[in-house]
Amino acid sequence: MRGDRANNAASLASALGGLKGPLMKVAQLLSNIPDALPPEYASELLKLQSEAPPMGWPFVKRRMAAELGPDWEKKFGSFTKTPAAAASLGQVHRASAHDGMLLAAKLQYPDMQSAVEADLKQLGMIMSVFRRMSPEIDTREIQQEIGARLREELDYRREAKHAALYKEMLAQSADVRVPDVRNELSTGRLLTLEWLEGKKLLEYKERDLETRNRLATALFHAWWLPFARHGVIHGDPHLGNYTAFEKDGEPAGINLLDYGCIRIFPPRFVGGVVDLYRGLLENDETRVIAAYEVWGFKNLSKPMIEALNIWARFIYGPLMDDRVRTIADGVAPSQYGRREAWRVKQAMREFGPVTVPREFVFMDRAAIGLGGVFLHLKAEMNFHRLFEDAIRDFSVEKVASRQAAALSGVGLAVSL
Repeated sequence: MRGDRANNAASLASALGGLKGPLMKVAQLLSNIPDALPPEYASELLKLQSEAPPMGWPFVKRRMAAELGPDWEKKFGSFTKTPAAAASLGQVHRASAHDGMLLAAKLQYPDMQSAVEADLKQLGMIMSVFRRMSPEIDTREIQQEIGARLREELDYRREAKHAALYKEMLAQSADVRVPDVRNELSTGRLLTLEWLEGKKLLEYKERDLETRNRLATALFHAWWLPFARHGVIHGDPHLGNYTAFEKDGEPAGINLLDYGCIRIFPPRFVGGVVDLYRGLLENDETRVIAAYEVWGFKNLSKPMIEALNIWARFIYGPLMDDRVRTIADGVAPSQYGRREAWRVKQAMREFGPVTVPREFVFMDRAAIGLGGVFLHLKAEMNFHRLFEDAIRDFSVEKVASRQAAALSGVGLAVSL
């Protein structure tokens, strides 16, 4: 049976590998959400590449004219014909403004909205099959969450607001740089941001521990500070979304580059995350159960709580351990979290189905992705001290106040 599933998984991955665009994005998301797919399928999907063939220059010119008008080239100081990067929903061109600022112009591929809807429909069919294969995990809310985030990623005006939001939230963090948005050169399908010069993080993986830890600390700040203080997370933390910037020839921090997959949580959910951490730290079962209920888990039985605690202690383990350590000694980045996910799934076979709440999906996925980046950097830090600093003077009321002010300031709706 396992061999048949592995062969089926390879066949599915081969079929998906011939497709480009949003379905590739869906495949990437699914491959990194534990329990969304059987492990054989997840392993195969991890092998897929996300890059799509670039749009040629004649086509780019027509697309740019449709977004900024026929005189679009005059609105830039320069604009490179060859894309600097190609991804699942669009491609990036280097450019410059008339004031000299270096720019990154991300142009969406054509007909993406209809392609996304078609692919999400196909995703529903695929996940329906997986639910019949593994009925202990009800993935319907995972499907809804992926659909909501992917539709948001199509709206580059919203992504511009996300970037402005991060600029505000991380204004006091000198080790994280967020690009300025050039709204006059942006539309719903074209996003123009300041180009932040930097080097790939993996170029520093063999540097001394102090250097690697400096970059890892910046990554921690970029992810946890917005969540702990404003209830906002970057739902797609992987190596391609960061570069390192240097000062005086030494790495000083990170550039945060992509703002498509951003999740804004109700402040009460942030309270649930902090309460779960404190409940596990203090062995307070009442607090742990209450936190799971805030996360959206329903009908909690004792076996279900024990199964969820396997996963929670894995995710929170580095945060609870008051010592210098790696995220997960001896675990390959590609396998990070999969053993624990398998243990949870085995436990749930006896009392499922369990519905995975929407709020859990990207919080969980992002934690795995961020942990993988720490593993690549081989960071050794006291994550407990960093987290305690992030939640110092924490309260749901303070998060609600900060979130409302920050969202209002950039024109985003307050989360409910």
